[in-house]
Amino acid sequence: QIAPHYMFFIAYPLIPWVGVMAAGYAFGKLLQRDRPERRRILLWLGLGLTAAFIVIRATNAYGDPQPWSKQTTPLFTLFSFLNCTKYPPSLPYLCMTLGPAILVLSFFDRELGPWSKPIIVFGRVPLFYYLLHLPLIHGIAILLASLRHGAAGGVWLGPPWDPATAAAYPQNYGYGLGVVYAIWILVILLLYPLCRWFANLKQRRRDAWLSYF
Repeated sequence: QIAPHYMFFIAYPLIPWVGVMAAGYAFGKLLQRDRPERRRILLWLGLGLTAAFIVIRATNAYGDPQPWSKQTTPLFTLFSFLNCTKYPPSLPYLCMTLGPAILVLSFFDRELGPWSKPIIVFGRVPLFYYLLHLPLIHGIAILLASLRHGAAGGVWLGPPWDPATAAAYPQNYGYGLGVVYAIWILVILLLYPLCRWFANLKQRRRDAWLSYF
């Protein structure tokens, strides 16, 4: 906290994200292997991480500061089971996200049709997309709040679920899930041309700094 009502919130501490990033760079060596071999490794690695998530989370004794609990319905019990800590990421959260992602990678590691080209574009510039989507989504939130409520003061202060800033938001702030998904698709469509341009730039030039994006 730097002053009354003003603070820095570090959502991405170095540990464990540095470990995830290092694993990502090391992953490149695996992807240089022959396709049948790497697909087999990806399959077992994805299954192993997914199984590790289920076992660790089921014990409710290690890996996540937020334990799951039985709810009023099986569906909400499942939600509680999957509700792992993301900021900073817990061990079950990393297993839950990386495991299925690696399984999907093993499935898509084959000759794909033209429909896969937009997906490949985003996959070539993941950090570039990530850095752009944050200010874009924030700008859309400010625009919609201004149009609907006449002001967007709370958007500049913090999220509406934070008790410290909740009072800055009107009671009916926000939209339903359908609108949220529509905005998500809009953001992807808006960023696709920029990501395609940057992906082509990376192919034309071999500057070292471009490899980090």
